Amino acid sequence: MSVASAHSAPLERDARAVNTRGDHEVRPGEIAIGVIIGRTSEFFDFFCYAIASVIVFPALVFPYVDRLTGTLWSFALFPLAFIARPIGTQIFMWVDRTYGRGTKLTIALFLLGTSTVSLAFLPGYAEVGIWSAILLSLFRIGQGLALGGAWDGLASLLALNAPAEKRGWYAMVPQLGAPLGLIVASALFAFFLSNMDMGDFLSWGWRYPFFVAFALNVVALFARLRIVVTPEYTQLFKTRELTPSRVTATVKAQWRNIIIGAFAPLASFALFHMVTVFPLSWVALFTKEDIARFLGIEIVGAFFGLGAVVISGLLADRIGRRSVLGYTAAAIAVFSGFAPQLLGAGSSGELAFMIGGFILLGLAFGQSSGAVTNNFPKGARYTGAALTSDLAWLFGAGFAPLAALVLASEFGLIAAGGYLLSGAIGTLVALGLNKELARRLD
Repeated sequence: MSVASAHSAPLERDARAVNTRGDHEVRPGEIAIGVIIGRTSEFFDFFCYAIASVIVFPALVFPYVDRLTGTLWSFALFPLAFIARPIGTQIFMWVDRTYGRGTKLTIALFLLGTSTVSLAFLPGYAEVGIWSAILLSLFRIGQGLALGGAWDGLASLLALNAPAEKRGWYAMVPQLGAPLGLIVASALFAFFLSNMDMGDFLSWGWRYPFFVAFALNVVALFARLRIVVTPEYTQLFKTRELTPSRVTATVKAQWRNIIIGAFAPLASFALFHMVTVFPLSWVALFTKEDIARFLGIEIVGAFFGLGAVVISGLLADRIGRRSVLGYTAAAIAVFSGFAPQLLGAGSSGELAFMIGGFILLGLAFGQSSGAVTNNFPKGARYTGAALTSDLAWLFGAGFAPLAALVLASEFGLIAAGGYLLSGAIGTLVALGLNKELARRLD
């Protein structure tokens, strides 16, 4: 019996039992379903925290300062998950090498679920003083560590196992989880905001989505284990060389690819928070608009983004993934110059900003996983792709809400586009300078 089998969790053994049949074959469609379920669950957790960081934590954790300062403090804690994520990757790659992929995934997703559901019990400043902020920070770090371990390699396996003429199509599949997670999280918060007064919402109503997040994590865990622990997929991971390499050795050998790969999707990662978290904070702080109504606008935008992600797959197979990333980065650069000002133009301007932003986000974000996957040789792809994704989120998205809100509050909405523009430039420079990346993406 292998070390991994000896340490298998009950859920992993149950997942194996479901698949003990002789006719089980490796199918891209089956991988895609597991990827979508897993990513939707992760992004739902992510957006529950993001929404709460705007409408709950400033009042609950930082009530002793004005609303703007409280939101800035809340956003200052936001990047902790992205800073912790590479550390989590290093820790859980060791778990993967020592105890197996199933054990790693079980521990990581339970840590993610526990950290997320713990937020539902977060006491406010009125109860525990500064410990409220400390606990919030610890739970946020726990989410980041867990997300580093939640990398299961299924997205890479899907890309490698896809037909050559449909690689762009299958590359966009993991990205569907982002708009789906946002739609569900926004709908839940909008429901509670619309059906209770603000006092009850801040007291207990906001906590319910975090309980839902834990339940979704359990479902996602079993769905992913059902795939990764089967003998057929275990063998496929090995033959595709999607096995964990040592983080330090991977960084030493592949540091250039990691850096370039982290900057290639930077435009989409920067735009990610510019059309999700930042607009919500601007509306909450500087307008009198109903927050539930604006969450409805975000849901509409997310549906447009969902369609754009699908279209990105069709475009990538037609003109190449590098071209899709390059053209959308240029469009995002143009968008950054005028679009943020639409948030100050009333409901019609907000709707135009959200729909236009989500369309660009879907087109660019839809192919960002393809860029990450194809920038590495097989032996380093599993660990290298995880590290590249970690750094892309850190550089492109982790500080975006804080930077955008600081710029907008100090210099106006037009200044918020500066952060977005820097991401677009980063993508164009990365795609233009690295010839090997360009060749592999096409």
